[in-house]
Amino acid sequence: MALLVLVSTFSFTVDKHYCGSLLVDQAVFAKATSCGMEMHSSSEKMMMDEENCCSNQNITVEGQDQLKLSFSSLEFDQQVFFTAFSFSYINLFEGLPQQIIPYKNYTPPLIVKDIPVLNDTFLI
Repeated sequence: MALLVLVSTFSFTVDKHYCGSLLVDQAVFAKATSCGMEMHSSSEKMMMDEENCCSNQNITVEGQDQLKLSFSSLEFDQQVFFTAFSFSYINLFEGLPQQIIPYKNYTPPLIVKDIPVLNDTFLI
């Protein structure tokens, strides 16, 4: 759910640089690099009557800005449901009480003889 909210509010720009009808560079979040065919000074523009063959295209995808919700804008029934749901969800993950193990530090006695083998009593 959080990923869906993140993607829906995310906005970005795709910048494309064309030289004639050929796509030279495409960049997301940055400016596309040019092919070097643009006219740099105004004196060169005056000498050449033809237009520049290069063009830039910007595509902007705007994210959603209408996610601001306040608790006071909800109706009373919705407020009661939200409060009860959040209270029960928080209390759902309570930890168990710490169990006291009285024999935790007790070391068992050393077995000198194997009694089931001596008495020939085995569980089948």
